[in-house]
Amino acid sequence: MMVYLQMIEGGHNRRRFALLYDTYRGLMFRVARRLLHSDADAEDAVHEAFVALARNFSKINKIDCPQTCAYVVITVERKALDMLRSHSRHGAEELDEEVHGVEIAPPNDHGLADALAALAPQYREVLLLRYYNGYSARELAAYFEVSHAAMKKMLARAKAALRAKLEEGEVPYDDGYSVR
Repeated sequence: MMVYLQMIEGGHNRRRFALLYDTYRGLMFRVARRLLHSDADAEDAVHEAFVALARNFSKINKIDCPQTCAYVVITVERKALDMLRSHSRHGAEELDEEVHGVEIAPPNDHGLADALAALAPQYREVLLLRYYNGYSARELAAYFEVSHAAMKKMLARAKAALRAKLEEGEVPYDDGYSVR
């Protein structure tokens, strides 16, 4: 943890980062382990995720909140997927894109939460980061390492997919569930 703390300025922020580390390291390891099927690779993914979190620590307001939890999980997933892609390029097992994403059990309220849970993981991630965590399309483009235009297109596709899921569930998307 000392490596990460050296990247953080100020004693107060270092204490907050230590709290972030203690709060989420177990969850992050489980998410990475589920994707990578190896303890060593999972530890590497968690390390890379904490380095990324330390670099972007100014964007984290509260430590123990759903937005931060979602951000942390998405960050470690991205790092694990990067490792899988790297392994597949070097002859290791094939990357299964269907494995990607945290599985969310639908709350069965036939509303927005059900529709979000039913989306493809990459669409759910960009929508949650954009509308729940408040990241701009430019910030998301940098985070996902795609162009701004590609991120705008992905957001449009994600919103269209969410709209279709809401209509399938007989919940009109213009009754307070708009994703404009």
